[in-house]
Amino acid sequence: MAWYDEAVFYHIYPLGLTGAPMENPYGTPEHRLNTLIPWISHIKETGFNAIYIGPLFESVGHGYETTDYKKLDSRLGTNEDLTQFVAECHSQGIRVILDGVFNHTGRDFFAFQDIKKNRESSPYRDWYCNVNFWGNNEYNDGFSYENWGGYNLLVKLNQHNPAVRDYICDVIRFWVSEFDIDGIRLDAADVLDFEYMKALRHVANEVKPDFWLMGEVIHGDYTRWVNEGTLHSVTNYNLHKALYSGHNDHNYFEIAHTVKRLYEMGGSRPDGLKLYNFTDNHDVERIFTRLNNKAHFTPVHILLYTLPGIPSVYYGSEFGIEGKKERFSDASLRPALNLSDYADAINTNPCTKLIAALGRIRQNTPALSYGDYQELLLTNRQYAFSRNCNGTSVAVTVNNDDSDYTMTLRAGNAAEYIGALSGQKVSVSNGTICVNVKANSGDIWVPVTEDTLKAAVPAATQITESDGVRAPQTADSQTAASETKADTNAAGTSAAGESNAASAGSTADRANAAADSNAAGTRTANESDAAAGTHAPADSNAAAITDAAADSDSASAAAAQNSQAGNTDDDASKAKITQAFEDGKIAGLQEAILAIMEKNGPVTDQMRRDVEVNVYHDSLINWIKSFR
Repeated sequence: MAWYDEAVFYHIYPLGLTGAPMENPYGTPEHRLNTLIPWISHIKETGFNAIYIGPLFESVGHGYETTDYKKLDSRLGTNEDLTQFVAECHSQGIRVILDGVFNHTGRDFFAFQDIKKNRESSPYRDWYCNVNFWGNNEYNDGFSYENWGGYNLLVKLNQHNPAVRDYICDVIRFWVSEFDIDGIRLDAADVLDFEYMKALRHVANEVKPDFWLMGEVIHGDYTRWVNEGTLHSVTNYNLHKALYSGHNDHNYFEIAHTVKRLYEMGGSRPDGLKLYNFTDNHDVERIFTRLNNKAHFTPVHILLYTLPGIPSVYYGSEFGIEGKKERFSDASLRPALNLSDYADAINTNPCTKLIAALGRIRQNTPALSYGDYQELLLTNRQYAFSRNCNGTSVAVTVNNDDSDYTMTLRAGNAAEYIGALSGQKVSVSNGTICVNVKANSGDIWVPVTEDTLKAAVPAATQITESDGVRAPQTADSQTAASETKADTNAAGTSAAGESNAASAGSTADRANAAADSNAAGTRTANESDAAAGTHAPADSNAAAITDAAADSDSASAAAAQNSQAGNTDDDASKAKITQAFEDGKIAGLQEAILAIMEKNGPVTDQMRRDVEVNVYHDSLINWIKSFR
């Protein structure tokens, strides 16, 4: 057992939370990271024992265009500030993982600057992909290069170059020795070279016991990345989408099917693949905004904390704040928050109280971390399953209906169970328990023992629209919303995986425009997110998408490989292509996805099954858009 097997993560986007300017002035360090020290106690009190924070290192804007991997971003402070932050987390029993943006760098990175200065004579000319001294770009460098997600602000590293691998491996060693971190989240892991990731895993195994590598992956067979040779875990975008759409559509079949498929990927592992589960992050809309019925905040988070995997909550969502994705900007998803504005939230805010209760239950119920998964009951509006470990059986019940529902469920070998959220006790009769599940709510039924009674934390689970809170709108956020796409990239509003190139800048702005990434979990196109959804050279994907869009009802691999006509950035053409997606039928959209996949490389049987079992129109549309 490792620490991450029992982790409950709190996700922080530090440039946003601290209110840092969107463009780095590269001036005197501003010690904004120190303002997060008080948050550590809040994080612990709210039931978290691990933090994922990033991006942190010197960059141009959103943080995913790194200019110095060994220096804390001057908008956040100094290396000493980061060392202090991690040490304080450790003193309170909280692990820390950082963002590792190792797919690309910013243009101000030393190796790229040397190429600009020395051109063909630069010892770093092979550090980047496809540097062409006969070409040019919009910066008038007098040469061209492969970028990430279509943005020359993000220069793609040549991961096949041993010197690059050695440098990045040295960066990991530095982060551990300098800051004592416990793991790394790899940005845009779904486009990293596998041999490159194996080298990173080798270093992870040597630098620190139980050092954790988690990767940002959108779609596909997660076992390609999660195994003994590459990564410990990846982001579970499949479950992310299912959690909100399964509630909005009153369709627990979607969630249960997704869980079953992902659980089976784990093979003989009783606890599954230990995927990184989340309801929202710095690249997608807040869950409180995404839900049509705000009362579903409760069953959504009960599932987040009890299904196989590692739960994570994005900063501010424990308060039920809203955040809607904006075109060309993720600023509204990454607001500056003042902890004093949420004083005593754990007692007065139903959302916060629920999250805190779930955190305590999770940490005191080993079956939720290590147990197997067995479905007990399933309708479109009710869902129940058990987690079983070392003879202890825990049952989880959720209800997305507006009326209460009574369930009779197979029980374990205990004589009596208690609802850890409701405090309701039920006796086992003939091997079953009969429980009442409140409307738009749920519960976690644990055997009554001295220890489980301590874990039971009755909490209000009835959450209404009035319990949500609008995130504060800063001047920077308002400005960012009005900036152009190019400006946003430079400044960086995205983040998600950087990435997520999608809207904000991290790799962000991955997909195209904010709206796209939201729905599927795909990154968006502003930052790097752009990156996240790009699984092949941009031109080849664009061609395939254009072809597929031309006839989304009958798209085929042959059609997808045909002409590249229409591969244009023209707004009118983009609108036409987008409309073709929106009007497409399920079968045609599935065929289009498979055609694009085939154009990008070998398509496994599992990849085909992933596409075939996805019969949700919005999800398929966003999947296609993630290739842009």
